[in-house]
Amino acid sequence: MNKPSSLREALQSIPYLAANPDALHLFVDDGKVVSTGAPGLSWEYRYTLNLVVTDYSGDQNLLIAVVLAWLATNQPDDLHNPDLREKLFRFQVDVLSNTLADISIHLALTERVLVTQSGDEAVVQAVPEPEVPDEYWTSHG
Repeated sequence: MNKPSSLREALQSIPYLAANPDALHLFVDDGKVVSTGAPGLSWEYRYTLNLVVTDYSGDQNLLIAVVLAWLATNQPDDLHNPDLREKLFRFQVDVLSNTLADISIHLALTERVLVTQSGDEAVVQAVPEPEVPDEYWTSHG
C-alpha cells in the first residue's frame, strides 16, 4: 500500500505538521483484499485510512484543503463520483481548548495491484490512479 506514505508526505506542506511530525498518526482500518477471480493474481486493496492529528493549532481549513488536493490526484474516481464521494471523506474533532484540537479524518481508499507473468516470474506492481481529463476541470472548476 502506497497511499498512506504518499498522504503523509503531502501533509508535510502544513507548517504545524512539518514542525511536529509526531503529531500525525496514520492507521489502516477495515482492510480488505478483493480479487475478481479472473486469471492472474491481481487484486484491489480497500480500506479506511484514519489520519489523526493531535494537539492541532493550525488552520483546520488548510488541513482539509491539503487532504482534498491529495484525493484529487490519488482517489479521483471516488472524488468525482456523486455517489462515492459521500462516503469518501469523514472526520471527527475533539476540541481541546480555544486553540487546540485533535482531528481524526477517515478516508475510504482503494489501491489496485496488477500481477503479470514474465516467463516463470510473477511481476507485482501498484497501478497508478487514472488521470482526470482536463475537460473535467474546465466544466467543474
